[in-house]
Amino acid sequence: MPSLSNLLPLLVAALLLMGSPGPATMSLAAAGAAFGARPVIPYLCGICLGTGGVLLIVATGVTGLVLAVPGVTPVIVALAGAYIVYLAWKIASAPPPSPEHRADDAPPIYGGLLLAIANPKAYAAIGAVYSSATLVAGPLADAAAKVIVLGLVIVAVNSGWLVFGAGIAGLMRRPRSGRMLNLAFAILLVASFALSVLL
Repeated sequence: MPSLSNLLPLLVAALLLMGSPGPATMSLAAAGAAFGARPVIPYLCGICLGTGGVLLIVATGVTGLVLAVPGVTPVIVALAGAYIVYLAWKIASAPPPSPEHRADDAPPIYGGLLLAIANPKAYAAIGAVYSSATLVAGPLADAAAKVIVLGLVIVAVNSGWLVFGAGIAGLMRRPRSGRMLNLAFAILLVASFALSVLL
């Protein structure tokens, strides 16, 4: 079992870095606001599974090998960028939330999976947090402990952003404020991706 003195700094760093606005978290908040929480749960699952995959890639050291292959990084960034633009368009043009449109228009699980796996911020944030602390003695036990703890953080922060977005969905029902919020979320989503690529 990790001690509290080892666990607390890792949790604080994970919540700050992994929970800060980025392409995945912004897309969850925007989708929650535009479509409500329940229809976006498959997309949330895709984000969590994809980010968990990034965590495993970082934990096993595969990140360096994958990104060392010539031409892989630009392809991954281009795919993620294309999906971000498509998702931003869907959010910007979404009508006010209504039960008959929500289930069909909400982003699917595979969209969340693709975005999470191709999210540059996820690799940077998880890599920084993962390497920042040792929880328990022994490399395998430490890796397992960090994967469990950070996996729980992934679910918590992404669920929190979805709940936040769904919480402001009432504002979306008013045509004027709904359109403004949709546009703001779409712009923030594209901007967060651009910043994560440039930084």
